[in-house]
Amino acid sequence: MFTGAASGIGEQLARGLGARGSDLVLLDRDAARLDTVAAEVRRAHPGIAVETLVVDLADAEATTEAAQRIRREHPRIGLLVNNAGVALGGRFDQVTLADFEWVMNINFRAPVLLTHHLLPALTAEAGGHLVNVSSLFGLIAPAGQSAYSASKFALRGFSQVLRAELAERGVGVTTVHPGGIRTRIAESARIGGDVDAEEAERHQRAFARLLTYPPEKAAAEILAAVERRRARVLIAASAKVPDLLARLLPVGHARLMALLTEATTRAGRTPVGGRR
Repeated sequence: MFTGAASGIGEQLARGLGARGSDLVLLDRDAARLDTVAAEVRRAHPGIAVETLVVDLADAEATTEAAQRIRREHPRIGLLVNNAGVALGGRFDQVTLADFEWVMNINFRAPVLLTHHLLPALTAEAGGHLVNVSSLFGLIAPAGQSAYSASKFALRGFSQVLRAELAERGVGVTTVHPGGIRTRIAESARIGGDVDAEEAERHQRAFARLLTYPPEKAAAEILAAVERRRARVLIAASAKVPDLLARLLPVGHARLMALLTEATTRAGRTPVGGRR
């Protein structure tokens, strides 16, 4: 069962798991895209069951109801993937608290709610696995990403705690930190209300150019990490290089990353700081 299944990494996870013969429960707020993905997976793999649930993860009540329904209908779950995510551009003083909370609700609160309600099904038998998709920005925190980084750092910490707590029950936990994956996150991102319109458009175009890593490769790496019960997986050089810099230069990496990103964006290349 996983969220954000209508496109990007989530869509490719559905295809990959379908090819492995797994029954699927797919969640997304985009009903049309979700139905298309589900139909294609069913057509390619007619022997598996593919269920869909349309839910807006920003709505706590709807998210809770969806989780409770899944638990009733599926008392045993082998894999739970919290993949859905949204972004918000702008300095902290340029964004509203409502937009900040929107990001936190989808990127952090929804995984907490789903995991809490589905934990009995996930731990019903040994061998279950939880995947939380954080981000490169759950490892580093660049300017203009206060809400996104806060949500992804929180998800990272939550995942690490659960890995320690669930180990004795035979349940694995993997935290995923993608770099610049080619998803629809740039299209769904919000821009702070006090950000200049021309500046916002420029930054959104630049953001979209960073998303180059194929989602099918990212999904394959995630599924390989699940099979190996890995604690953490960094996807693409655009995540691995900044992580290394942050380890070597805990304070100085921020300025270095800003300079590298500015230089490579101007040159039309993919910077090392792309994100999911």
